[in-house]
Amino acid sequence: MSQINENETVPREEKEVVYEEENPILYEVVDKVAYITLNRPTYHNSQNSQMLYALDDAFYKAVGDDGVKVIVLKGNGKHFSAGHDIGTPGRDFTIGREDRRTMIYNHDNKPGAEKAFIRETEVYLGFCNRWREIPKPTIAQVHGGCIAGGLMLAWVCDLIIASDTAFFQDPVVQMGFPGVEYFAHPYELNVRMAKEFLLLGERWSADRALSAGMINRVVPIDELAENVTQTALKIATQPRLAAL
Repeated sequence: MSQINENETVPREEKEVVYEEENPILYEVVDKVAYITLNRPTYHNSQNSQMLYALDDAFYKAVGDDGVKVIVLKGNGKHFSAGHDIGTPGRDFTIGREDRRTMIYNHDNKPGAEKAFIRETEVYLGFCNRWREIPKPTIAQVHGGCIAGGLMLAWVCDLIIASDTAFFQDPVVQMGFPGVEYFAHPYELNVRMAKEFLLLGERWSADRALSAGMINRVVPIDELAENVTQTALKIATQPRLAAL
């Protein structure tokens, strides 16, 4: 029986990755509000490394701009986010990065579970911990589905405003994908609700999410953008230091 070398490295995988969007994140500043838009509508804003690193860049840009008082995160297309990219042509799981943002080593030449663990430590857990500490007020504008990994993008924001047609779901237990994802469930929900949400994996309506304390407000879909904008503008009048 062969022994496993704990310090083994493996050849990097040669896999063709095709990005359908040159700009997976859109960025715009209007009246002291930075609007950051997830822009992979073809695949319901599923999250690959291309998108997540671009999102990190956008957050960093907004934080560094003294003209920005509030940050809004939203999605293009039918859904806010369908979660992690687990099968599109743009799935870039095997590709390492030299511009890593956390104090972790590269994953692309590591074997088996170590590869997945290291990558998820960087782009999921590590990124979310960074974004949760953004020193400017953040608002998630949620429409359509906010599923699995999509939850992590909404949950790092200070406020979540959802349309009346939005829904929330986390089927990762059924999929067998625990990993080192950003499991903030008992912080975003009470413990009993968090267990139900995870163990049953059922779809929650926006009203159910509101009653469970996961989100702040539910508004008609045709009023969502304006409601978020007015909320952001009201927050933008607050002193910067006090809103930290």
